[in-house]
Amino acid sequence: MLRIPYAEMYGQFLRVLLKEGFTTERAELCAKLFAEASRDGVYTHGLNRFPRFIEHIRRGVVDIHAHPKQEAAYGALERWDGSGGPGNLNAYFCMNRAIDLAGRYGMGAVSLSNTNHWMRAGAYGWQAAEAGCIGMCWTNTTPNLPPWGSAEAKLGNNPIVLAVPRQEGHVVLDMAMSMFSYGKLETYHLQNKPLPVDGGFDQAGELSRDPGAILESKRPLPIGYWKGSGLSLLLDMIAAVLSGGLATHEIGRLEQETRVSQMFIAFDASKLDTHHAVSQTVNSIIEDLAGAEPLKENEKVYYPGERTLFTRAENMAGGIPAEPIFWEQVLAL
Repeated sequence: MLRIPYAEMYGQFLRVLLKEGFTTERAELCAKLFAEASRDGVYTHGLNRFPRFIEHIRRGVVDIHAHPKQEAAYGALERWDGSGGPGNLNAYFCMNRAIDLAGRYGMGAVSLSNTNHWMRAGAYGWQAAEAGCIGMCWTNTTPNLPPWGSAEAKLGNNPIVLAVPRQEGHVVLDMAMSMFSYGKLETYHLQNKPLPVDGGFDQAGELSRDPGAILESKRPLPIGYWKGSGLSLLLDMIAAVLSGGLATHEIGRLEQETRVSQMFIAFDASKLDTHHAVSQTVNSIIEDLAGAEPLKENEKVYYPGERTLFTRAENMAGGIPAEPIFWEQVLAL
């Protein structure tokens, strides 16, 4: 693995985006979102994903000049059309819009149709938390997850993010409806490593920790078995209904994953009459969790987002780990 300084990785992303025709402002934000994904340890949706993003631009899947358009407003709920623009820029805009609505109404909800892959899902949870808001967001995807009781992919792995602001370190949960995203499976396979827990089924229908076998069978395991299967279905349904956009089964009829539907929700806890106690409540929960006895010596129980802070500090100090194959692809763009 290489170690690339954050500024250098950001600079290479920016160089490529400007050459592709992005305006300076949009190129800077897009490069920042990609670089921060790798900085925080989500390599599958940072550096590793960047060459594919550029490929989608050149194939016309992503329109770099497109901006979200408002379709309807119902007070604290708004509906926007992503116009086929860059997914991460559209998502960042819509979470900002939800934050603005929360500042006015106490909560804000923005649905988004006709957009593209938003890259690192957790980015928009961190965005809400940095703005002092409790945040929620999720997306549907192309069918890539078999429902419980079937071997046929009918569901999406539909990532969801939940975030709570905290001065000592935001609490951010970023998870797909499959035990491992396809990006993570590809990373383990590339590094020739087994998964730490069962991640799906092999061609014989047996649970497996072999990422290559799961990629071949295309049968990742839903989180919580039937529970993750049901949650995936409902996330898809709510996003499609509120946005008026495509559902997973409709996205699956397209040539590639595009025109997805998403939801962004923000709550401004400062509007609550108990806002003075919010920090105390959150910290007491974290303190109680930290008191859990670990299964192994010299280990601890982490809250969601805590490891991210350690990874961020380590990568800023020593450089971001990079697979040579992906870094060389970016340099060649």
